[in-house]
Amino acid sequence: MPLSMIRTGYKHFILCALAWFSVNANAEQAIIAVASNFTQPMQQLKNTFEQSSEHNIKLSFASSGKLYAQITQGAPYAAFFSADQVKPISLEKLGLAVANTRFSYATGQLVLWSPQNNLSLTPAKLDLTSFNKIAIANPKLAPYGSAAVETLKSLQQYKFTKKNLVYAENIAQTYQYVFTQNAQIGFISASQLSQHKTGSYWLIPQTYHSPILQDAILLKSAQNNQAAIDFLQFIKSTNAKNIIHQFGYKTNGSL
Repeated sequence: MPLSMIRTGYKHFILCALAWFSVNANAEQAIIAVASNFTQPMQQLKNTFEQSSEHNIKLSFASSGKLYAQITQGAPYAAFFSADQVKPISLEKLGLAVANTRFSYATGQLVLWSPQNNLSLTPAKLDLTSFNKIAIANPKLAPYGSAAVETLKSLQQYKFTKKNLVYAENIAQTYQYVFTQNAQIGFISASQLSQHKTGSYWLIPQTYHSPILQDAILLKSAQNNQAAIDFLQFIKSTNAKNIIHQFGYKTNGSL
């Protein structure tokens, strides 16, 4: 091979290498704390974001209450996707989150579900007292749990079913209780139904409980983390909203 061609190829290699190092020098990583109910859509959102970004996103899932406690104790999260508005607002007041970065990324939908087919779960035929174990997320930690209690009260069945309630740590564990038949029925997130083709469910009208507005916020310790900033901006995009809709959530009042 002529020496001139070798020199040209070598220069091309050096330019490509410099370009690669330049791009990756700007790449950052962000650890995002995410409420359990949003596990499936968030995994897809992360994959879609990373396909068009040099940044890397790590995810940590748990109940909103548990993640909130970890953040107040100094956990190294860059952003927090809560299942409610209360905890992000509280982090703002504590000075642990960046002001004016909070936004509602989804409105959750509550579902009463059983893997058993042909159950009548609509209010007209529903008799929750006939079930010995009804799974709900801990209402002190999980917004879906408090929405479930509100629903039972709206149905005027709370005092009759209270002794039959089985409390899970979060909505993911609530689903597991029902799926493994440790509870006959349970209140879960509509997004968790996406993996089922059978069973019985009732999509709870939002008139039965307060809206499950889910807010995200950038945390103070990551206010200069470009990966976290770009990821939050991506969540507001039409592409991201379409993904969120696919999993049974609403955004900005539309579906």
